[in-house]
Amino acid sequence: MIRFEDVTVTYEGATEPAVRGVGLDIPEGELCLVVGPSGVGKSTLLGAVSGLVPHFTGGLLRGRVTVAGRDTRTHRPRELADVVGTVGQDPLSHFVTDTVEDELAYGMESLGVAPDTMRRRVEETLDLLGLAELRDRPIASLSGGQQQRVAIGSVLTVHPKVLVLDEPTSALDPGAAEEVLAVLQRLVHDLGTTVLMAEHRLERVVQYADQVVLLSAPGEPPVVGTPAEMMAVSPVHPPVVGLGRLAGWSPLPLSVRDARRRAGALRERLAACTPPAAAAVDATDPSSAGSGNGPEPLVRAERLAVRRGRAEVLRGVDLTVRAGETVALMGRNGAGKSTLLSTLVGLHAPAAGTVEVGGAVPHRTRPAALVRRVGLVPQEPRDLLYADTVAAECTAADRDAGAAPGSCRALVAGLLPGVPDDAHPRDLSEGQRLALALAVVLTARPPVLLLDEPTRGLDYAAKSRLVAHLRGLAAAGHAIVLATHDVELAADLADRVVILADGEVVADGPAAEVVLSSPAFAPQVAKILAPAPWLTVGQVARALEAVS
Repeated sequence: MIRFEDVTVTYEGATEPAVRGVGLDIPEGELCLVVGPSGVGKSTLLGAVSGLVPHFTGGLLRGRVTVAGRDTRTHRPRELADVVGTVGQDPLSHFVTDTVEDELAYGMESLGVAPDTMRRRVEETLDLLGLAELRDRPIASLSGGQQQRVAIGSVLTVHPKVLVLDEPTSALDPGAAEEVLAVLQRLVHDLGTTVLMAEHRLERVVQYADQVVLLSAPGEPPVVGTPAEMMAVSPVHPPVVGLGRLAGWSPLPLSVRDARRRAGALRERLAACTPPAAAAVDATDPSSAGSGNGPEPLVRAERLAVRRGRAEVLRGVDLTVRAGETVALMGRNGAGKSTLLSTLVGLHAPAAGTVEVGGAVPHRTRPAALVRRVGLVPQEPRDLLYADTVAAECTAADRDAGAAPGSCRALVAGLLPGVPDDAHPRDLSEGQRLALALAVVLTARPPVLLLDEPTRGLDYAAKSRLVAHLRGLAAAGHAIVLATHDVELAADLADRVVILADGEVVADGPAAEVVLSSPAFAPQVAKILAPAPWLTVGQVARALEAVS
């Protein structure tokens, strides 16, 4: 169905190819997963299938890519639209209409599908992706995860033979991600759809893949094999594979179920060990607020309610975050996480209740004064980036923060090496753009740091470097609040987890207690080694070193 014949892509102005020597055959009805560190060319490889590379991106493509017999060199993207459906990393760039239902129908209208068929397919897709309640909503009013589902749905309604998906679950909560992957499995198994997918959250998808394409470094030829073969050598791998490598299991398990069957001996070795307790400050005790019994409260919301139009997005939210504390906000898409973060930086005024950040009322404080108290990295990092090059962004960030020259650039390199100085931010991969936005905000070292989906587009190594940096900031007394669907990040970094549902706080407590009590938010290691309260591969590794 998809064939790459010695394909090399070099972009204009680049000294090295983005991908080199790609030879690959993907049969009809298979799910092929593309994996590798951020910035190694995964999006380029996917774009070559849809014809976006090179017809839209520019550059030089050597070799040949064919899809259902059509040569992408001679067929532009619009001439492949009935065969290939594409969803990129940024769903906002995908939309052409204003409402959910119109977006689902647009692709079929473009292809001249009969009206009665269009209506049936729209209804099927609304049900498949849990979008029925959103059908009349403006797309601009949806959460990032809801927009991601609409983007996927708009492609599914066309019934393409090939689906090309770039980070399709990155903005989805665990439940929504499972639903989308179940739909993809049904398309592959029952309808023979071919799926080519790039994804960093391998813990969600690797067990469903038929084959894996591993890109280890920029410009290096890919290696292709079964998921088990590739996970044994891949520099990026999910926690279940990391635990299997640590325990010496062969073949490596790819799913929690397989790992649990192998974990009996490991549980026995760990029986005499106790997982390290989180050294969290007690931010849940209101009696200590301002009494000198604990670190200073830097964020305080009491009975907070926020309305957006006619909808009450937050109601009765109580939240206190102290200096040195890291709090993870979790919950399904549309629960109010991003709205809460936006309210903490003054983008929304409370309809009821009070909110303070660093002693200031955000919506009543001038932005120039507020920025010295709180920094926000939004879900769309491009909202922070205005310069023409990475170097110019970093220079401006150093100047605005009063930091030493080179501070921001050092942060970018520390989070994600290899981001070029002369690249325009819009030409970066999603992970590279996020690393740049993170560095711009982190350079100012604000007392309160707010992060909205901070690991979207980051590989596991970059995520580990981010966690290490955030831990250093927390140790220095900064308060960190992050909204995330990444349960592995919450388990590794957070002192507390706050779960929102329909705008209300439904759980607030120590991270281990909250994530272990919820199957939806439990990390892979916790599921494998339950009932013992282990959360991460790192915890297990340190315990085994201590008893060996």
